[in-house]
Amino acid sequence: MKRISVPERPGWKEQAEKLGFGFHTMYGAPYWDESRAYVFSLEEIERDLEDPSQDLYRMCLDLVERVVHDTGLLGRMAIPAQYHDWIRSSWVNSEPSLYGRFDFFYDGTGPAKLLEFNADTPTALYETGFFQWMWLEEQIAAGVLPKEADQFNSVQDRLIERFAAMFAPGYHIHFASSKDQDEDRATVRYLEDCARQAGLNPHFVAVEEIGADAQGRFADNDEFVIDALFKLYPYEDMFREEYGPFLPGAPLRLIEPPWKAVLSNKAILPLLWEMFPGHPNLLPACFEEDANADILKEPHVRKPFFSREGANITVRGVEGNELSTPGHYGQEGHILQAYQEPPKIGEDYSMIGSWIIGGLASGICIREDRHPVTQDLSRFVPHVILED
Repeated sequence: MKRISVPERPGWKEQAEKLGFGFHTMYGAPYWDESRAYVFSLEEIERDLEDPSQDLYRMCLDLVERVVHDTGLLGRMAIPAQYHDWIRSSWVNSEPSLYGRFDFFYDGTGPAKLLEFNADTPTALYETGFFQWMWLEEQIAAGVLPKEADQFNSVQDRLIERFAAMFAPGYHIHFASSKDQDEDRATVRYLEDCARQAGLNPHFVAVEEIGADAQGRFADNDEFVIDALFKLYPYEDMFREEYGPFLPGAPLRLIEPPWKAVLSNKAILPLLWEMFPGHPNLLPACFEEDANADILKEPHVRKPFFSREGANITVRGVEGNELSTPGHYGQEGHILQAYQEPPKIGEDYSMIGSWIIGGLASGICIREDRHPVTQDLSRFVPHVILED
């Protein structure tokens, strides 16, 4: 694995804006950065990223099987009791999942280490599945990259296949995100397009405009009953909404399914370590209240059960690199995870996101930052597979 400098495509910003990727630059700083690219060998991709992602996903499913049948664990994960049966039923009934994203530290010299699993509402999907692939094709066509260059990226094809497997042709499905969130809207718009290519009928509705009628059915702002809903809105937030109590009884198919409320919780990190101690792709982790003096004296990271985009992360015990990020999370509890030195090239730290689509490892994205904790404005950098 290495990073190379690459000439940018002429006019790519204008092209991005025409395609709805208007947030390629945010607050005067680049979000999409194609002045550089990460280069992997096929072996690094298959052995160190694809296979571990597949293995970790199987482990996560084993964890869900354990947790949903244990009300004590569900409670320990701060999942409200009134949703336990609903979550358990969605698992027992095998309600299908669309996607998720593992976040790894990996530098090409050892096993990728799992930082967390964005199992419910991961973003950067459009950038990965469409814009990154277009970058590769156009750079090959321009002679910047050799014809044999490839990318670990079957995200778009897998999304279309998965939608086609989950719903009958012509099915009406709603897609929802919050108002005034450009990145979220781009993710949802991209999924709408994939659903359309799968033969479905997508409809957009803002999360804030979804309501429930007297019969407990959810409807959009045109009073169109919602039978299936992809929601880019976390379960822990939905549980706190006024409509939360209606969720278990509503005739509504949700994507992601309710059992993903288990996996989108960072409390899975100590539970995975307990179930699979010493696994090469896991970092030692525990619940904060279980930490003893031996754990606390070692470098570690404190994380809330629920946190988005690197908020409320505290790094402790690392000489010259102790830090804490702002945010409003943490009321439900925290876990501690052993510190892993993030990969660094020059002044930039990197993190790899590995996508799971329909249960299959399907591609990667890379985020860079001058800060060791990846946050919402961290740069997206494309990747390529090349053999020496």
